Amino acid sequence: MAQGYVKASELPQVIPVFPLPGSILLARGQLPLNVFEPRYLNMVDDAMAGDRMIGLIQPVGAAGENPPLTRVGCAGRITSFAETSDGRYLITLTGVCRFAVATEMQVRTPYRQVRADFQPYEADLRAPDPDEAFDREPFLSALAPYLSGRGLDIDWDTARAAPQEALVNSLAMGLPFDPPEKQALLEALTLTDREAALTALLRIEAVAPDDDEPGPAMQ
Repeated sequence: MAQGYVKASELPQVIPVFPLPGSILLARGQLPLNVFEPRYLNMVDDAMAGDRMIGLIQPVGAAGENPPLTRVGCAGRITSFAETSDGRYLITLTGVCRFAVATEMQVRTPYRQVRADFQPYEADLRAPDPDEAFDREPFLSALAPYLSGRGLDIDWDTARAAPQEALVNSLAMGLPFDPPEKQALLEALTLTDREAALTALLRIEAVAPDDDEPGPAMQ
């Protein structure tokens, strides 16, 4: 169960969205954000006064004031909040459920809001069976050369012991894939589908690593 929500119908129909290229959020994953733009400070203020829900979604194409949005994002709940001396907010979003953008609302707020359709992703509200089969060694065998080729490392003891969802989703969120690849991982319907897509990406990029990969930006 995610933050007390059991059914998609219990989630808010309209949510504020935080467009952020190169970053995705997944159910039960945690994403720290450094918020400093005035409109998003306003968004966090409003969310904290309400249900603490914000939708993280990637924009499409070049950056701009109001770029088109991808069709799928993930709603998260603010589970950690701190304000810095220079007025920034340091928050953590914990993923609740993915959503499809039904329509973007016409609003007076400085931040954007969408009508969210959570129904296609209602299964996100239920944690996967921890006893479900996970062929871990082939996955880790694909991960090792990818990390080595980029000078990255992880705690391998943790990787060998972590539940499938925690391992796969944290890597999908944290590894520096390009935005379209991140979106494909987000939109993978099931955890098994995401594991397969992530394994394929790891193998492809281990052969031809991209030395110019951008890191995720903050707003």
